[in-house]
Amino acid sequence: MRSLHRKLSHLLGIWRWRTMGVTLYQPNGFHCHTLHLTTSEPDPLEIHKKKLFLWFSHLPQEEKQFGGYFSPETMHVDPLILERKAEESAGLLSPPLQIQTPGSHSVTVEQLFEPTDAWNGGRGLNVLLYGAVGTGKSTVVRKLVLDWCAGTTLTHFKLLIPFSCEDLGQLSKAASLRDLVSKKYLHLRKHPMLSGEGNQAKDVLFLFNGMERMKLDFRIGATELCSDPNEALPPSVAVVNLLRKYLLPEASILVTTRLSALDRIPQKYVSRYAQICGFNDPDRQRAYFTSRLLHQTGDTARNHEAHALIELLYLNLQRESQLAAACFLPSYCWLTCATLHFLHFTDAKAPIRTLTGIYTSFLRLNFGEKELEQWIGGKTKTDEELHQLAVFRTDVLDFFLAPCLESGKHLPEEPSENGERRYVFAVPAMQEYLAALYVVLGENKSALEKLTRQVSVAIGQVSEDVNAIVSVLSKFIPLRIFAVFNLLKLFPKLYEKISSHNKGSIARTMAAEMFRTEDSYNEDVLDQVEQSLLGVHGPQPKQYSEGQPFELYPIFMGGLLHYGNRVLLQQLGCSIQSTTVAQITRALRKYLVRELSKPQPPEELMDLLVLLYEFQNPRLTAEVLASIRAIRLTNIRMTSLKCFVLSSVLSCASPSYHLEELDLSSCLLTHDMLQVLWPAFRHTYNLNLQFNSLGPESCILLRDLLLDSKSSIRSLQLCDNPLLESGTSILLKALPKNQSLTHLSLMHTGLGDQGALELAQTLQHHSLQELNVAYNNIGDNAALALVDACREHPTIHTVHLYLNPLSDVGKQSLYIRGVPKSHGGSGRQVRVLASVTEGSDVSEDWHPILSVIRENASSWDRERVKQQLKVFLRDLEWGRQQQQSFWKRLHFRRVEKGVRQTLQMLEKDTLSASK
Repeated sequence: MRSLHRKLSHLLGIWRWRTMGVTLYQPNGFHCHTLHLTTSEPDPLEIHKKKLFLWFSHLPQEEKQFGGYFSPETMHVDPLILERKAEESAGLLSPPLQIQTPGSHSVTVEQLFEPTDAWNGGRGLNVLLYGAVGTGKSTVVRKLVLDWCAGTTLTHFKLLIPFSCEDLGQLSKAASLRDLVSKKYLHLRKHPMLSGEGNQAKDVLFLFNGMERMKLDFRIGATELCSDPNEALPPSVAVVNLLRKYLLPEASILVTTRLSALDRIPQKYVSRYAQICGFNDPDRQRAYFTSRLLHQTGDTARNHEAHALIELLYLNLQRESQLAAACFLPSYCWLTCATLHFLHFTDAKAPIRTLTGIYTSFLRLNFGEKELEQWIGGKTKTDEELHQLAVFRTDVLDFFLAPCLESGKHLPEEPSENGERRYVFAVPAMQEYLAALYVVLGENKSALEKLTRQVSVAIGQVSEDVNAIVSVLSKFIPLRIFAVFNLLKLFPKLYEKISSHNKGSIARTMAAEMFRTEDSYNEDVLDQVEQSLLGVHGPQPKQYSEGQPFELYPIFMGGLLHYGNRVLLQQLGCSIQSTTVAQITRALRKYLVRELSKPQPPEELMDLLVLLYEFQNPRLTAEVLASIRAIRLTNIRMTSLKCFVLSSVLSCASPSYHLEELDLSSCLLTHDMLQVLWPAFRHTYNLNLQFNSLGPESCILLRDLLLDSKSSIRSLQLCDNPLLESGTSILLKALPKNQSLTHLSLMHTGLGDQGALELAQTLQHHSLQELNVAYNNIGDNAALALVDACREHPTIHTVHLYLNPLSDVGKQSLYIRGVPKSHGGSGRQVRVLASVTEGSDVSEDWHPILSVIRENASSWDRERVKQQLKVFLRDLEWGRQQQQSFWKRLHFRRVEKGVRQTLQMLEKDTLSASK
């Protein structure tokens, strides 16, 4: 019996366990008559709280793409909620930018259920919480439910019953209120609080989220009266009777809805109105950014970068930038954080994410099924739908558009005739995304693909009556937005005037937009996206013109064809057929291959890599790469994301595919980026890593790369990286076992005498052909030892030693030694590039030496380089005096002129820098 009591005590302890996240069930066949019945059964309210906590703690799929870093507790920031009077809310269609009005004050949801003068006896309160799309209604509801489960808010309600109006609207069978509750919450079946007896329902709070998804009719003739919670009714009728207070009048109700559905509930059935207004000041926005970006991992370096991002964001918001107008909506704060997380915290360990995927997830979080398709690329509107332009404005236009704050950047500077405010997309990249979505969804209706001046030309060719209508509406939104939102369907004459194209034209548009001549020297698209969020700090660039839209349009078009994004769009009612994807892909392959046969600037190549990455089509990527023999990304500001994109794209190629050259010089590479780039390095013969920030620790990775059996690197250029003697010592350990490397450049890496001597000892068993150790502070003895080792070597034919502190005697010795010391030597002559002169003659390699100095002098110690150039002039003057031939002396003069020009260039740069 004692054992039985212990088991019962243990069971009761489990049921009282407050830890959320564990669902327990009563075991069957376990009875004891010595205990009271109420203690042997679990409390259904406790079960309800535990299950609600589990359900509402579950993050949507859109959040899981960040690697599970976020939770509702760590990332919630309360939006501004203002109580409104009934007359203020009637017909209110203002966006969240128009916030504070006289008499309105900030409240919490809990305060809305406090007793007021409107409290009527034994009746519960009906609170209507409304707001524009993206202001945070669903987030507030989630936090409210979690807090109630934890016992921190609305504690005077013993039972909270949340319903999704979208789910209720899809139910076709009639059911009683109690059946509706038990169908979703089985543990509340036949709960006495819902019986309608007495005033037990006073402790119940119903929560109906998303009322705009239901059709409610409060007319007596259309919706019968009912006060019995056991009577079967259509769900909409049950909700109407709850709001009328015929059904469970003691219960309180919280309804959330959009602005467009505000008038669906008559004022007499609403006790209190409250408007959720999002984030009304930069401090709320900053708190949100901090909660999302800073709480990633315990990684100190990442947190430091996150702090820097938050500061840049805050500065941009304080300037009242276009971003500040967008971030009044918490949804755009989410999009901003998601994009920055993608740009700055993408690595090989993170889930595969794309920019197109982020924007598609953004739409899925804010719009329901069929909602997006109705307004973007959808079927021609019916008369009933055309009467819902107010819905369109409040739920779509006010969400996507914001007043233009930066005149001349996105729209022409001229105001409209009446001085009305012009509107632009809240986030510039959203315009490109929706334009791409319109075209891809439109399939054969893609005449408006470019959404630039072609639209204006087409409109100019139609009849005068249509022009008049368009001119009126264009005072509110730009013409290009007409095309994006399918508004041209409202004017059949105009629509018929614009000819349709086939799917091949979509591919041509993507290729044409990708390789536009006017965009050749812009920043790559990822930098453009970052600048649109963080702003441009320092010297301001030239103002954008209307003819310079974002270059994301073709990239989004490719990304939307990816299967994962098509699945998300299918959930929104936007279907992209597989046959359409296949046709566009075939045409795109042809145009991309044709364009890539021409030389492309680094920025355009980077954009192409982003397009292929967004497409996530390995077969297409491999076929396009087959036409690329070199990838030169010189001066591109590489980030972890760009490195990941490059590696991901090259990983789609077969193991036998190799680039002739991968040029990543002057790309601000770091050791961490090299690790991300490892898969890309396996697909290249010539690797150029000059002018980066690679230190000694990077040599460990480079050593392993040279020892990798899958690596085929023939040329490795590491000029102007602070490798130092310790780093080069690690790197050189790979030489004896590597048989592919033929050209190694260690110019200006801090090699020193010790490094040169160690290199001389390592060269005996390697297939190296050319070695560059110029500008490394190598003295006479070490240089002579290195040259001797090179002359003993069977394959080395050239050694670069210029800009080292060599004496005149040392230089002469380098040229005098024509054969190796050992008697068994091959007698080979090695070209030693130590100066522009060789003894009393001009070196054959004087021009390459000066070219290298001109190209690199800006990043070197100017005084030291000038000193070496003066030594060259002295050597040239002495050699010229030794010549008897007029033509030889003339040749010396020519070389002297080149040296003097280089010296003057350096002196001029020095004076400019000092100013």
